[in-house]
Amino acid sequence: MSTPHIDAEASDFARVVLMPGDPRRATYIAENYLEDSRLITDVRNAVGYTGLYEGTEISIMPSGMGMPSAAIYITELYRSFDVETIIRIGTAGGFSPELELRDMVVASGCITNSRMPELLLGESEYDLTPTSSLLNAAVDLGHETGLNLHSGTIFTSDIFYEPDEGLNSRMIEDGVLCVEMETAALYALAEVEQKRALSLVTISDHLTSGAHLSPEERQSTLDEMISFSMKVAAKEAEVIG
Repeated sequence: MSTPHIDAEASDFARVVLMPGDPRRATYIAENYLEDSRLITDVRNAVGYTGLYEGTEISIMPSGMGMPSAAIYITELYRSFDVETIIRIGTAGGFSPELELRDMVVASGCITNSRMPELLLGESEYDLTPTSSLLNAAVDLGHETGLNLHSGTIFTSDIFYEPDEGLNSRMIEDGVLCVEMETAALYALAEVEQKRALSLVTISDHLTSGAHLSPEERQSTLDEMISFSMKVAAKEAEVIG
């Protein structure tokens, strides 16, 4: 059952999908974290894989950059491939002074400057939140593993090179932890399609202090997030059966 952007059969995908932004990272995850991984789609070089993590079937599918791209893959996965849960894994720019580089944030809520959620949900007022049981499972696993996992509201922006010089201070005042570009689409579409979703991001840059990870630090930090998200995904697979 191919779609315009995914050339695969419905049975090719696991019910739980990890979704990085970068197709190259999808390949990295498949090659380093999955056993018996196989390429299941590569339309426009958006490479998707399915394999086993500690005996549990998990799929990897990249979103590309920004909500318009992410929404295409999220919609097609939910509607056409029997995917029940999508867990976004990516990077973010930190606002909050309490965040340090390499910290991980689980998005318990999301705000955005995009009209996409309004158009999708058909309402001018809405809440963008993850599946509560999946959020709780991630938080509990963070405690169990001793991970410094922050939980709070994040900002999904349509603009990477932000022209609003006062944005950082307003976000800090409002208690928003960080900024990225895909979570609002994921949470809105999960609501529309009545599916399950969670967003996990790692702080790779700090917009208040100006600090940022080197390429080497970024890779090792993302390994920590990938390893953690694999455990979350495996637990989620047990829950949904």
